[in-house]
Amino acid sequence: MAIAERLSRYKDFATFLAKYGRAEFVTAPDEPHRSRSRDDTEADEFARDVESLGPTFIKLGQLLSTRAELLPPAYTAALARLQDDVEPFPYAEVVEIVERELHVRLSKAFVAFDEAPIAAASLGQVHRAVLRSGREVAVKIQRPQVREQVLQDLDTLDDLAVLMERFSRVARSVDVPRALDEFRRSMLRELDYQQEARNMVALSHQLRDFERIIVPLPVDDYTSSRVLTMDYIAGTNIMKVGPVEWTEIDGSGLASDLFRAYLQQILVDGLFHADPHPGNVLLTPDRRLGLIDLGMVGRLSASVQEHLFRLMLAIADGRGDEAAAVVISLGERGEGFQEAPMRRMVGELVASYQDRSAKELNIGRAILDMARGASRFGLRMPSELPLLGKTLLNLHEIGRVLDSGFDVNSSMRTHATSLMRRRMVKSSTPTHLLASALEVRGFVERLPERANRILDAVAANDLRLKVEVIDHGSILDGFQKVANRIALGLVLAALIVGAAMLMRVQTSFTVFGYPGLAMLLFLAAATGGFWMAWTILAGDVRRIKDGRTR
Repeated sequence: MAIAERLSRYKDFATFLAKYGRAEFVTAPDEPHRSRSRDDTEADEFARDVESLGPTFIKLGQLLSTRAELLPPAYTAALARLQDDVEPFPYAEVVEIVERELHVRLSKAFVAFDEAPIAAASLGQVHRAVLRSGREVAVKIQRPQVREQVLQDLDTLDDLAVLMERFSRVARSVDVPRALDEFRRSMLRELDYQQEARNMVALSHQLRDFERIIVPLPVDDYTSSRVLTMDYIAGTNIMKVGPVEWTEIDGSGLASDLFRAYLQQILVDGLFHADPHPGNVLLTPDRRLGLIDLGMVGRLSASVQEHLFRLMLAIADGRGDEAAAVVISLGERGEGFQEAPMRRMVGELVASYQDRSAKELNIGRAILDMARGASRFGLRMPSELPLLGKTLLNLHEIGRVLDSGFDVNSSMRTHATSLMRRRMVKSSTPTHLLASALEVRGFVERLPERANRILDAVAANDLRLKVEVIDHGSILDGFQKVANRIALGLVLAALIVGAAMLMRVQTSFTVFGYPGLAMLLFLAAATGGFWMAWTILAGDVRRIKDGRTR
């Protein structure tokens, strides 16, 4: 970037920080005295200023719309509405980019290629085309120089990170370097159309069992980092489907399939489409749902999936204590973490959701509210949680369009068993079973050696445990009882082994037809064993009764 351009970007961003860096919305998002109309007006102005900074900041604003713990609802809603629809770039540049990236003349690769794009955004635009094979495709072309502009903007943000923390209170409440690093990686993935092609293949494989949900597949030979050729999905934005047409569509079944598909992506596969707003969901002529624009995906580790599964079920069942425990275990505790208020806040949130009707319950909103509350009480949540909350929030909106009476709670409980079964099947892969078998083998191989060391230490009266105790006498008495029982157990084991060996010695003295001495040893061992079991049980019962009387 030229020095003049870099200085211009610094100036633009510094002006933005000077205007909003010390704004009260970052510290008091829930002020009761502020009117909703005032909040909405200021939020819309904030979104327009973000939009004016260019494509990088539009994407940054869209990402911030998922961070409910940083901004109040009015601002996240305004940022979520950011439109990156812009004027398309000339067709001549489209031809130049396609031919340079694919190393083939446009007329050789395509029978037909529409000059007018069917969609144009800040990062690229999409044209409809037909391959030589007759396959209808959509071709997504990245804008000229947009990658360079984004990288320069990212460098500018890195340079200004110190200034951001100085002027912006919200920047001081988060780890700015880590947040910028996550944003950089997200932007680079979105600029790499080959990564989006891999997302398509992965999600298509995950959703193969859902016949009424389709995902476009890429054409590998005509895809590069700046050009993506994929199946063309004919359809209508579900928000634009007329009420008369909805009467002929199984909206309830589509809503159930879509919600179940996302639950599988989130809780089983760990890879989910993170941008399912209504504009990215099409109703096809054959009454199926087409998911498009798969550049933004979320990834969840197995441990996060497990926690999210428990959290979503706890919210659906109204178990506030368990939901609070899961949220705390998911987060990273700060120095000023307040656990008791945090638990109370989550419990109150879950209880408030139970007072609402099934139509009003929104798990995505619940997760976003919890993420915002966690930040207020000093608990830093993983970035996946707000992104997931935003995804479920959009999914709830789509579900209401498909079926106004869609019951999220009922769907969660209905599919919980099948989801758990799928998780168990997924974890029971040959590789996972082999790893478990190797661990068991290692345990078995080392067990005799460890047992011998313990028994040698016991025999030499050299068994040591490092513990911190208050009542030394009771602890020593307890150890004495343990040692006595171990010694008695060894004596009983020796009697049994000796009896087994004497069974092979024929004598005239017999009991029940067996060598008499061996049988006496067996009887002595059995009597001792019963006596030891009786004393252990009797002592446990006595301690339980003593504890109750206290």
